[in-house]
Amino acid sequence: MQRPRIFSKRVFRRAQQLPRIMPEPFLALEEYDRTRRLRRWGNKVRVNFTLDPAIFKAFRKYCDREGCKMSTLVERLMRKAIK
Repeated sequence: MQRPRIFSKRVFRRAQQLPRIMPEPFLALEEYDRTRRLRRWGNKVRVNFTLDPAIFKAFRKYCDREGCKMSTLVERLMRKAIK
């Protein structure tokens, strides 16, 4: 008898990518294992943008479908543009 799957393959793949995409929480937990002190990682800055409503709607739909936060994806795209 086959065991039921709890997570889909897409969710599992995304979970495997998290340490590479967002290393700060994982580094803080590693430090906690060593020192038993939990440090805070970098704070975020709130920004405001004006966007075309159609682009925003499509972007939100894309992020919902892919299971990622809009701010995280914008941050990644900004890093890529800077490099």
